[in-house]
Amino acid sequence: MTNTPQAAGRASMKKELPERFKDYKNVWVFVEIERGKVHPVSWELMGEGRKLADRLGVQLYAVVLGPKTPETKQAIRESYHYGADVCLICEDPALTDYRNAPYTEILTDLVNKHKPEILLLGATPLGRDLAGSVATTLQTGLTADSTELRIDDDNSLAATRPTFGGTLLCTIHTLNFRPQMATVRPRVFGMPKPDTSRAGRMIWEQLRMKEEDIVTKVLEFVADATTNKANLAYADIVVAGGMGLKNEANFRLVKRLAQVLGAEYGCSRPVVQKGWMPAERQIGQTGNTIRPRLYIAAGISGAIQHRVGVEGADLILAINTDPSAKIFEFAHLGIVADALTVLPALADAFERRLGARKMAS
Repeated sequence: MTNTPQAAGRASMKKELPERFKDYKNVWVFVEIERGKVHPVSWELMGEGRKLADRLGVQLYAVVLGPKTPETKQAIRESYHYGADVCLICEDPALTDYRNAPYTEILTDLVNKHKPEILLLGATPLGRDLAGSVATTLQTGLTADSTELRIDDDNSLAATRPTFGGTLLCTIHTLNFRPQMATVRPRVFGMPKPDTSRAGRMIWEQLRMKEEDIVTKVLEFVADATTNKANLAYADIVVAGGMGLKNEANFRLVKRLAQVLGAEYGCSRPVVQKGWMPAERQIGQTGNTIRPRLYIAAGISGAIQHRVGVEGADLILAINTDPSAKIFEFAHLGIVADALTVLPALADAFERRLGARKMAS
Protein backbone atom coordinates (compact mmCIF):
# COMPACT_ATOMS: atom_id res chain seq x y z
CA MET A 1 0.00 0.00 0.00
CA THR A 2 1.09 3.58 -0.48
CA ASN A 3 2.73 5.11 2.56
CA THR A 4 3.99 8.41 1.16
CA PRO A 5 2.82 11.15 -1.20
CA GLN A 6 5.75 10.27 -3.47
CA ALA A 7 4.55 6.68 -3.75
CA ALA A 8 1.04 7.86 -4.57
CA GLY A 9 2.45 10.16 -7.23
CA ARG A 10 4.36 7.34 -8.86
CA ALA A 11 1.21 5.22 -8.88
CA SER A 12 -0.79 7.89 -10.69
CA MET A 13 1.82 8.01 -13.44
CA LYS A 14 1.76 4.29 -14.18
CA LYS A 15 0.10 3.28 -17.44
CA GLU A 16 0.76 -0.44 -17.43
CA LEU A 17 0.36 -2.93 -14.61
CA PRO A 18 3.37 -5.09 -13.70
CA GLU A 19 3.58 -8.33 -15.65
CA ARG A 20 2.94 -10.41 -12.52
CA PHE A 21 -0.53 -8.84 -12.25
CA LYS A 22 -1.65 -9.82 -15.75
CA ASP A 23 -3.32 -13.02 -14.55
CA TYR A 24 -5.43 -11.13 -12.00
CA LYS A 25 -8.76 -9.93 -13.33
CA ASN A 26 -12.43 -9.63 -12.42
CA VAL A 27 -14.12 -8.05 -9.42
CA TRP A 28 -15.38 -10.23 -6.58
CA VAL A 29 -17.99 -9.52 -3.91
CA PHE A 30 -18.25 -11.80 -0.89
CA VAL A 31 -21.93 -12.53 -0.21
CA GLU A 32 -22.35 -12.59 3.56
CA ILE A 33 -24.91 -15.14 4.74
CA GLU A 34 -25.57 -15.52 8.43
CA ARG A 35 -28.19 -17.90 9.76
CA GLY A 36 -29.79 -18.17 6.33
CA LYS A 37 -30.06 -14.44 5.63
CA VAL A 38 -27.96 -12.37 3.25
CA HIS A 39 -26.72 -9.16 4.82
CA PRO A 40 -27.98 -6.19 2.72
CA VAL A 41 -24.45 -4.80 2.49
CA SER A 42 -23.66 -7.66 0.07
CA TRP A 43 -26.17 -6.34 -2.47
CA GLU A 44 -25.00 -2.76 -1.91
CA LEU A 45 -21.46 -3.92 -2.71
CA MET A 46 -22.74 -5.82 -5.73
CA GLY A 47 -24.08 -2.57 -7.17
CA GLU A 48 -20.74 -0.83 -6.65
CA GLY A 49 -18.82 -3.87 -7.84
CA ARG A 50 -20.83 -3.80 -11.05
CA LYS A 51 -19.61 -0.24 -11.72
CA LEU A 52 -15.99 -1.18 -11.05
CA ALA A 53 -16.20 -4.28 -13.26
CA ASP A 54 -17.75 -2.29 -16.11
CA ARG A 55 -15.04 0.37 -15.77
CA LEU A 56 -12.35 -2.33 -16.04
CA GLY A 57 -14.17 -4.30 -18.73
CA VAL A 58 -14.20 -7.49 -16.64
CA GLN A 59 -16.79 -9.75 -15.02
CA LEU A 60 -18.39 -9.41 -11.60
CA TYR A 61 -18.21 -12.53 -9.42
CA ALA A 62 -20.31 -13.30 -6.35
CA VAL A 63 -18.69 -15.59 -3.78
CA VAL A 64 -21.38 -17.65 -2.03
CA LEU A 65 -20.31 -19.88 0.86
CA GLY A 66 -22.65 -21.87 3.09
CA PRO A 67 -24.42 -25.17 3.69
CA LYS A 68 -26.48 -26.88 1.01
CA THR A 69 -29.85 -25.32 1.85
CA PRO A 70 -32.69 -23.50 0.05
CA GLU A 71 -31.39 -20.25 1.60
CA THR A 72 -27.99 -20.70 -0.06
CA LYS A 73 -29.67 -21.45 -3.40
CA GLN A 74 -31.74 -18.28 -3.02
CA ALA A 75 -28.58 -16.26 -2.33
CA ILE A 76 -27.10 -17.60 -5.57
CA ARG A 77 -30.18 -16.58 -7.57
CA GLU A 78 -30.26 -13.12 -6.01
CA SER A 79 -26.56 -12.59 -6.71
CA TYR A 80 -27.38 -12.56 -10.42
CA HIS A 81 -30.37 -10.29 -9.84
CA TYR A 82 -28.10 -7.71 -8.20
CA GLY A 83 -25.50 -7.75 -10.96
CA ALA A 84 -23.22 -10.81 -10.77
CA ASP A 85 -22.08 -12.47 -13.99
CA VAL A 86 -20.60 -15.53 -12.27
CA CYS A 87 -21.17 -17.24 -8.92
CA LEU A 88 -18.31 -19.02 -7.17
CA ILE A 89 -20.02 -21.50 -4.85
CA CYS A 90 -18.92 -23.77 -2.05
CA GLU A 91 -21.62 -25.68 -0.18
CA ASP A 92 -20.38 -27.64 2.81
CA PRO A 93 -21.81 -28.50 6.26
CA ALA A 94 -18.68 -26.98 7.83
CA LEU A 95 -19.80 -23.59 6.48
CA THR A 96 -23.20 -23.68 8.20
CA ASP A 97 -22.13 -21.19 10.87
CA TYR A 98 -19.38 -18.65 10.38
CA ARG A 99 -16.06 -19.75 11.77
CA ASN A 100 -12.85 -18.05 10.81
CA ALA A 101 -10.80 -21.13 9.92
CA PRO A 102 -12.95 -22.80 7.22
CA TYR A 103 -14.09 -19.50 5.70
CA THR A 104 -10.52 -18.20 5.50
CA GLU A 105 -9.38 -21.52 4.03
CA ILE A 106 -11.93 -21.65 1.24
CA LEU A 107 -11.80 -17.95 0.33
CA THR A 108 -7.99 -18.02 0.23
CA ASP A 109 -8.06 -21.13 -1.95
CA LEU A 110 -10.54 -19.50 -4.33
CA VAL A 111 -8.40 -16.38 -4.66
CA ASN A 112 -5.22 -18.38 -5.31
CA LYS A 113 -6.98 -20.48 -7.94
CA HIS A 114 -9.05 -17.87 -9.81
CA LYS A 115 -6.98 -14.70 -9.14
CA PRO A 116 -9.43 -11.80 -8.76
CA GLU A 117 -8.14 -8.28 -9.25
CA ILE A 118 -10.44 -6.81 -6.61
CA LEU A 119 -12.15 -8.45 -3.61
CA LEU A 120 -14.82 -6.55 -1.66
CA LEU A 121 -16.43 -7.51 1.67
CA GLY A 122 -18.89 -5.79 3.99
CA ALA A 123 -17.40 -4.06 7.04
CA THR A 124 -19.65 -6.05 9.37
CA PRO A 125 -18.32 -7.99 12.38
CA LEU A 126 -18.18 -11.11 10.18
CA GLY A 127 -16.72 -9.32 7.16
CA ARG A 128 -14.04 -7.51 9.14
CA ASP A 129 -12.91 -10.73 10.80
CA LEU A 130 -12.78 -12.63 7.50
CA ALA A 131 -11.19 -9.83 5.45
CA GLY A 132 -8.34 -9.35 7.90
CA SER A 133 -7.56 -13.05 8.00
CA VAL A 134 -7.70 -13.50 4.22
CA ALA A 135 -5.57 -10.41 3.54
CA THR A 136 -2.98 -11.61 6.07
CA THR A 137 -2.91 -15.12 4.61
CA LEU A 138 -2.57 -13.78 1.06
CA GLN A 139 -0.07 -11.11 2.19
CA THR A 140 -1.94 -8.39 0.32
CA GLY A 141 -3.29 -4.95 1.23
CA LEU A 142 -6.68 -4.25 2.78
CA THR A 143 -8.39 -0.86 3.04
CA ALA A 144 -10.90 -1.06 5.89
CA ASP A 145 -14.14 0.94 6.20
CA SER A 146 -13.91 2.50 2.75
CA THR A 147 -16.34 5.29 1.89
CA GLU A 148 -15.53 5.57 -1.83
CA LEU A 149 -14.21 3.14 -4.43
CA ARG A 150 -13.05 4.11 -7.90
CA ILE A 151 -10.77 2.91 -10.67
CA ASP A 152 -7.84 5.24 -11.36
CA ASP A 153 -6.29 5.96 -14.76
CA ASP A 154 -3.78 3.14 -14.27
CA ASN A 155 -6.70 0.73 -13.66
CA SER A 156 -5.85 0.29 -9.98
CA LEU A 157 -8.41 0.50 -7.18
CA ALA A 158 -8.45 3.76 -5.23
CA ALA A 159 -10.19 3.26 -1.87
CA THR A 160 -10.96 6.31 0.25
CA ARG A 161 -11.51 6.22 4.01
CA PRO A 162 -11.38 8.63 6.98
CA THR A 163 -8.19 8.82 9.01
CA PHE A 164 -6.77 10.70 12.02
CA GLY A 165 -9.90 10.10 14.07
CA GLY A 166 -12.21 11.05 11.23
CA THR A 167 -10.72 14.51 10.67
CA LEU A 168 -9.23 13.75 7.23
CA LEU A 169 -9.94 11.54 4.23
CA CYS A 170 -7.16 9.51 2.63
CA THR A 171 -7.08 7.49 -0.58
CA ILE A 172 -5.19 4.20 -0.46
CA HIS A 173 -3.76 2.15 -3.35
CA THR A 174 -2.50 -1.41 -3.14
CA LEU A 175 0.32 -1.04 -5.65
CA ASN A 176 2.52 -4.11 -5.26
CA PHE A 177 0.12 -6.92 -4.33
CA ARG A 178 -3.03 -8.60 -5.58
CA PRO A 179 -5.88 -8.88 -5.01
CA GLN A 180 -6.78 -5.34 -3.99
CA MET A 181 -9.06 -5.75 -0.98
CA ALA A 182 -11.47 -3.37 0.71
CA THR A 183 -14.29 -3.53 3.22
CA VAL A 184 -17.24 -1.14 3.06
CA ARG A 185 -19.73 -0.41 5.82
CA PRO A 186 -23.46 -0.95 5.34
CA ARG A 187 -25.34 1.96 3.73
CA VAL A 188 -22.25 3.68 2.35
CA PHE A 189 -23.54 2.75 -1.11
CA GLY A 190 -27.15 2.63 -2.24
CA MET A 191 -29.06 -0.56 -2.87
CA PRO A 192 -29.19 -1.39 -6.61
CA LYS A 193 -32.49 -2.26 -8.22
CA PRO A 194 -32.65 -6.04 -8.77
CA ASP A 195 -33.19 -7.44 -12.25
CA THR A 196 -34.93 -10.78 -11.76
CA SER A 197 -34.41 -11.73 -15.43
CA ARG A 198 -30.63 -12.02 -14.96
CA ALA A 199 -28.82 -15.35 -14.67
CA GLY A 200 -25.22 -16.42 -15.08
CA ARG A 201 -22.49 -19.01 -14.88
CA MET A 202 -21.83 -21.14 -11.78
CA ILE A 203 -18.47 -22.47 -10.62
CA TRP A 204 -18.55 -25.09 -7.86
CA GLU A 205 -15.61 -25.59 -5.53
CA GLN A 206 -14.82 -27.91 -2.63
CA LEU A 207 -13.67 -27.08 0.91
CA ARG A 208 -10.44 -28.96 1.63
CA MET A 209 -10.73 -28.57 5.39
CA LYS A 210 -12.66 -31.29 7.22
CA GLU A 211 -14.78 -30.77 10.33
CA GLU A 212 -12.31 -32.69 12.48
CA ASP A 213 -9.59 -30.21 11.43
CA ILE A 214 -11.55 -27.20 12.73
CA VAL A 215 -10.73 -26.38 16.35
CA THR A 216 -13.67 -24.00 16.91
CA LYS A 217 -17.04 -25.71 17.42
CA VAL A 218 -20.47 -24.06 17.53
CA LEU A 219 -22.30 -25.51 20.51
CA GLU A 220 -25.24 -23.16 20.68
CA PHE A 221 -26.44 -19.88 19.17
CA VAL A 222 -27.61 -17.32 21.72
CA ALA A 223 -29.22 -14.23 20.17
CA ASP A 224 -28.20 -10.81 21.47
CA ALA A 225 -31.15 -9.47 23.45
CA THR A 226 -30.45 -5.96 22.13
CA THR A 227 -30.27 -6.97 18.45
CA ASN A 228 -32.44 -4.83 16.17
CA LYS A 229 -33.33 -2.36 18.93
CA ALA A 230 -31.55 0.35 16.95
CA ASN A 231 -32.10 0.18 13.20
CA LEU A 232 -30.43 3.42 12.17
CA ALA A 233 -28.76 2.12 9.03
CA TYR A 234 -32.03 1.24 7.31
CA ALA A 235 -34.41 3.85 8.79
CA ASP A 236 -36.34 6.17 6.45
CA ILE A 237 -36.22 9.07 8.89
CA VAL A 238 -33.53 9.76 11.50
CA VAL A 239 -33.38 12.50 14.14
CA ALA A 240 -30.04 13.06 15.88
CA GLY A 241 -28.57 15.37 18.47
CA GLY A 242 -25.09 16.64 19.21
CA MET A 243 -23.26 18.56 21.89
CA GLY A 244 -25.33 21.62 21.04
CA LEU A 245 -28.12 20.08 23.13
CA LYS A 246 -25.92 20.90 26.14
CA ASN A 247 -26.83 18.00 28.45
CA GLU A 248 -28.14 14.45 28.52
CA ALA A 249 -31.62 15.41 29.71
CA ASN A 250 -32.27 17.46 26.57
CA PHE A 251 -32.06 14.36 24.38
CA ARG A 252 -35.67 13.73 25.36
CA LEU A 253 -36.46 16.37 22.70
CA VAL A 254 -34.72 14.28 20.03
CA LYS A 255 -36.57 11.15 21.13
CA ARG A 256 -39.93 12.91 21.18
CA LEU A 257 -39.57 14.24 17.62
CA ALA A 258 -38.44 10.81 16.46
CA GLN A 259 -41.47 9.23 18.11
CA VAL A 260 -43.86 11.71 16.47
CA LEU A 261 -42.32 11.05 13.04
CA GLY A 262 -42.06 7.30 13.50
CA ALA A 263 -38.31 7.73 13.10
CA GLU A 264 -35.10 6.36 14.59
CA TYR A 265 -32.99 8.59 16.82
CA GLY A 266 -29.23 8.90 17.15
CA CYS A 267 -26.35 11.16 18.08
CA SER A 268 -22.86 12.33 17.18
CA ARG A 269 -19.65 10.73 18.47
CA PRO A 270 -18.89 13.27 21.26
CA VAL A 271 -22.30 12.51 22.79
CA VAL A 272 -21.39 8.82 23.08
CA GLN A 273 -17.99 9.74 24.49
CA LYS A 274 -19.78 11.81 27.14
CA GLY A 275 -21.91 8.78 28.03
CA TRP A 276 -25.19 10.53 27.21
CA MET A 277 -26.23 7.94 24.58
CA PRO A 278 -25.21 4.32 23.90
CA ALA A 279 -22.70 3.52 21.16
CA GLU A 280 -25.36 1.74 19.06
CA ARG A 281 -26.98 5.17 18.52
CA GLN A 282 -23.83 6.84 17.18
CA ILE A 283 -24.03 8.16 13.61
CA GLY A 284 -20.94 8.68 11.48
CA GLN A 285 -18.03 6.77 9.97
CA THR A 286 -17.11 5.36 13.38
CA GLY A 287 -20.76 4.59 14.18
CA ASN A 288 -23.73 3.94 11.89
CA THR A 289 -23.72 4.98 8.25
CA ILE A 290 -27.24 6.04 7.25
CA ARG A 291 -29.13 6.77 4.01
CA PRO A 292 -32.58 7.96 5.16
CA ARG A 293 -35.05 9.99 3.15
CA LEU A 294 -34.87 12.66 5.88
CA TYR A 295 -32.11 13.34 8.39
CA ILE A 296 -32.61 16.01 11.07
CA ALA A 297 -29.36 16.99 12.80
CA ALA A 298 -29.81 19.12 15.91
CA GLY A 299 -26.81 20.78 17.52
CA ILE A 300 -24.29 18.76 15.48
CA SER A 301 -21.23 20.59 14.14
CA GLY A 302 -20.63 18.32 11.14
CA ALA A 303 -17.11 16.91 11.47
CA ILE A 304 -15.77 14.87 8.53
CA GLN A 305 -16.44 11.51 10.18
CA HIS A 306 -20.07 12.53 10.76
CA ARG A 307 -20.44 13.87 7.23
CA VAL A 308 -19.20 10.59 5.77
CA GLY A 309 -21.87 8.72 7.72
CA VAL A 310 -24.83 10.87 6.61
CA GLU A 311 -24.13 12.38 3.19
CA GLY A 312 -26.09 9.61 1.48
CA ALA A 313 -29.34 10.99 2.97
CA ASP A 314 -31.88 12.30 0.47
CA LEU A 315 -32.56 15.40 2.59
CA ILE A 316 -30.48 16.78 5.46
CA LEU A 317 -32.00 19.42 7.75
CA ALA A 318 -29.43 20.99 10.08
CA ILE A 319 -30.24 23.04 13.18
CA ASN A 320 -27.36 24.93 14.78
CA THR A 321 -26.79 28.27 16.50
CA ASP A 322 -23.46 28.71 14.70
CA PRO A 323 -23.99 29.93 11.10
CA SER A 324 -20.43 28.87 10.22
CA ALA A 325 -20.87 25.28 11.45
CA LYS A 326 -19.47 22.75 8.96
CA ILE A 327 -22.76 20.89 8.78
CA PHE A 328 -24.28 23.78 6.80
CA GLU A 329 -21.73 23.09 4.06
CA PHE A 330 -23.44 19.81 3.13
CA ALA A 331 -26.96 20.12 4.57
CA HIS A 332 -29.77 20.66 2.08
CA LEU A 333 -31.69 22.88 4.50
CA GLY A 334 -30.38 24.83 7.47
CA ILE A 335 -31.94 26.59 10.44
CA VAL A 336 -29.69 28.94 12.40
CA ALA A 337 -31.38 28.70 15.78
CA ASP A 338 -31.28 26.98 19.15
CA ALA A 339 -32.21 23.30 18.73
CA LEU A 340 -33.73 23.35 22.22
CA THR A 341 -36.39 25.69 20.83
CA VAL A 342 -36.75 24.26 17.33
CA LEU A 343 -37.07 20.57 18.25
CA PRO A 344 -40.19 20.92 20.44
CA ALA A 345 -41.71 23.33 17.90
CA LEU A 346 -41.21 20.79 15.12
CA ALA A 347 -42.63 17.98 17.26
CA ASP A 348 -45.73 20.05 18.07
CA ALA A 349 -46.22 21.04 14.42
CA PHE A 350 -45.86 17.49 13.11
CA GLU A 351 -48.12 16.18 15.86
CA ARG A 352 -50.86 18.63 14.85
CA ARG A 353 -50.41 17.87 11.16
CA LEU A 354 -50.45 14.11 11.62
CA GLY A 355 -53.38 14.35 14.02
CA ALA A 356 -55.39 16.39 11.53
CA ARG A 357 -54.59 13.92 8.78
CA LYS A 358 -55.81 11.00 10.89
CA MET A 359 -59.05 12.81 11.65
CA ALA A 360 -59.59 13.61 7.98
CA SER A 361 -59.14 9.98 7.01
